[in-house]
This record gives sequence, C-alpha cells and structure tokens, in this order.
Amino acid sequence: MSEILNTQLLVIGGGLAGFAAALSAAEAGLDVLLLEKTAATGGSSAMSGGCLAFAGTDLQNERGIEDSSALLLRDLIEVGKGECDEEIVRAYTDHQLATYEWLKAHGVVFQPVIETASGQSVPRVHNVDPADMVRQLELVALNTGKVEVLRNTRARRLLRSAGGRVVGASAERDGLPLEVRAARGVILACGGFVHDRELIHRFAPLYDNAVFIGGEGNQGDGLRMAWALGADVRDMVHIKGTFGKHPMDENNHHACLAVYKGAIAVNQEGRRYVDESLSYKLLGDACMQQSYGVTYQILDRDIMESGDDRVRILDFERRLEEGLFVEADSLEQLAKLLELPVDDFLAEVAAYNAAVSQGEPPAFGRRHLVHQHGALRTIARPPFYAYPSSAAVFGTYCGVKVDAQMRVHDVFGAPIDGLLAAGEMVGGLHGAAYMTGSALGKAAIFGRLAATTACNG
Repeated sequence: MSEILNTQLLVIGGGLAGFAAALSAAEAGLDVLLLEKTAATGGSSAMSGGCLAFAGTDLQNERGIEDSSALLLRDLIEVGKGECDEEIVRAYTDHQLATYEWLKAHGVVFQPVIETASGQSVPRVHNVDPADMVRQLELVALNTGKVEVLRNTRARRLLRSAGGRVVGASAERDGLPLEVRAARGVILACGGFVHDRELIHRFAPLYDNAVFIGGEGNQGDGLRMAWALGADVRDMVHIKGTFGKHPMDENNHHACLAVYKGAIAVNQEGRRYVDESLSYKLLGDACMQQSYGVTYQILDRDIMESGDDRVRILDFERRLEEGLFVEADSLEQLAKLLELPVDDFLAEVAAYNAAVSQGEPPAFGRRHLVHQHGALRTIARPPFYAYPSSAAVFGTYCGVKVDAQMRVHDVFGAPIDGLLAAGEMVGGLHGAAYMTGSALGKAAIFGRLAATTACNG
C-alpha cells in the first residue's frame, strides 16, 4: 500500500522555480509539499552562472543605465528571432521588476556590478551566488511553517480526478510508494532533460557528443508526466549548447566568455567562423559544426585584464590561475602551441585587427562586443591567450506550452485543469536563441506566477 499525504499545493522540483513557487504560495496562506528527486536541493539553478536578466532596477539606475520592461521585451523577442511566444515573454517582462524586489526582500544578495551579455542592448546581467540564492529561499520557505520538503522523492505520474483535474502525483520515496493529494493542483518545476540522452538525441542530435551539465535529476520526468496528459510543447527544435565550456575542465560548471570582452573565436584551421557577438547559444551551434567541436577564444593582455571576478562567466584571471588558458608571448608562438596553421592564423588575426582599426566590420559582420553593445578591440598587446572552448548543454530551454498564468495547455490548446509549470519546464520564452539571465529569471518569475494561479484557482 502507498503512503498517502495530503496538502493544498504540490510542487515538484527543488530548484529556484520550485522554491519561488513554494514560498509565494506559503505567503499567500497555502500549505505546500515540495518533492525533490535527489538528496540535495538546488538542481541546475545552483550550478548556473548566477545571472538574472532584470530591467529598470536600482542597481541599473545607480549606474546611469536606462532600461525598461519595454526594452527588455523588445530584446527578448529580437534574440528569439520571432520564434518565442509573445504572451510568455510579456509575462516575464510584466513581472520581472517585482520579482527582483521580492528576491531582495527575501535576503537574496546581488553583486554590485551590472554587465552586458548575450541578447542585451544595455547592461542588465544581475549577478548572485546561485546556490546561496536557492538556499536562502528554501530557508525562508521552511521558516513560514507552511512548506514541507521531501528529498529523495521522485514523482512518477500525475493523478487526475474523475472530472479530469490534476489532483496530485504518485511518487517513490527512498524506493517506497507514495501518493500525494493536492487540492490546489500541481506545479511542475523539475527542470529539463540534460541527463536523458534519448530525449537529447530525439530533439537535438547535433549535441549527442556534447558535454552535459545540470542537476542530476534532470531526466525529463516532468515533461513525460505532462506528455502523458496530452501536454503540448514549445521550442523543442531550438535546443542549443552554451559556447565557452573548456572541454577538459571538470571544476567549473559554467562557461567562460572572453568573446564578450573582445576575444575572437577560431577553429582548428586558425580561422574565424562566426560573429562572436551573437547569443552564446548560436555560438554553441556554430562551434559544434567545426572540426572536433572544439575551437579557441583568442585574446590579448588588454582583454584578459578587462575580466571581472564578480561575474563567473567573465572571471578570466581565475581560469588563468587554474591553468585553463594557453599563454604565449607572441601570436606565432600561440599558434604553434595550439597546433594551428601558423600563417593562416596570423593572417586571420591581422585581417581582424585591420578591420577594427579602420572602423569596418570584420568578416561575419561583427560590429559590437556583445549583441549591440561595446566597441570592438584589436588583439595586439602581448602576452596572448587561448581558451579551448566547446559547447555544453546546461539546460534544454524548451518545454511544455503554458499561458501567461503558467497553466499547462494540451495539444488542442486547452489548459489542463490543475496543472501548472515553472522554470526550465516552460517552453515559449526563448524561441530560437537565448538572452543571458533569462533562464534563472524565468525560474523566479514563473515560479511566483504559477503560485499565484494556484492560490486563485
């Protein structure tokens, strides 16, 4: 016989989306049971680069950065190349500033630095320690006395009433059967499927041999549970890896993006192959199409010194100390160390530097450091550095179709009563590419929105 637990709201997944949902629901008066598949909470959120995309914040205002929800909306649609669901994008932009303030009010600490990154026309990367952020929200949620967390508990199937409403889930806790009944329904916040090779091969065969980094429980459980009820999906064809992962680095779970400070990317032939200012998802696709799926970010001393140790993806000095950069006193020596065709490599860098010096866009049309921001730099001041880079799949950036209330819709366009989703489970926000910070951003924003819907349902 299965143990039976009763609660008002069931949240499946213990990352940022799950705890944003659980805490918001608890503050509205609901009793919440949160199931975490693994022994530790945090999931992919805790392993991320710690970037959130917000607009119109006090941190931006203090630095004279003019940003708004309207500009954020425009950028998200532009970087998604028109493939995103505008209703979902508006749900993000309409609630992002309130979510930023909510996070601060609950003790989340933002670094006093704002950076520009992929898909952003103005600096709007807000940085946190992601593991600390999830731990803080979990602590506050538990302190409400309204939230209970069960670890080592894997949800298996959603349960429906005779009328078709989702009213709970069957699960396994430490190998024993468990049934959870939830009067206000279920929020799926259990991430994507970076650790399910069958699903990766089905939707993104280009990445069969890529590096996969994410919460160990991210095996598509939520997607399959929703599919079993006829849920529709969005953005499945747009799964992409993140450029900038060192293929031999086992210590850092995030990318290094010197290209966004002026580095160039060259392939095994010593040639540039892409506009380096693009979204690092598009850079990932381009990298995987090169020989061996490994290329090099090339930079000089000036670019190395422009890094920022407060931003994980821009902390170049630490990567240098860890021995991850190849260093040389000349470009010729660097080419030899990398075993690149020396003459071709030198000609490529010379052509790039000449175009930048003359104010002309170099090959592939690069005009900025990242997106539409920042003046290009020559690569001329020794020493010179190379960062071996591949594409890693940190998240699947696709998922079930939802509406602005985070209600999951079936393949006929109707909401599935009692079923909500948040975070990486949600498709439709990103479209064809990705804005830095929008994955963690949607975890917090959509977790809160899903909780609001559950409370009002």
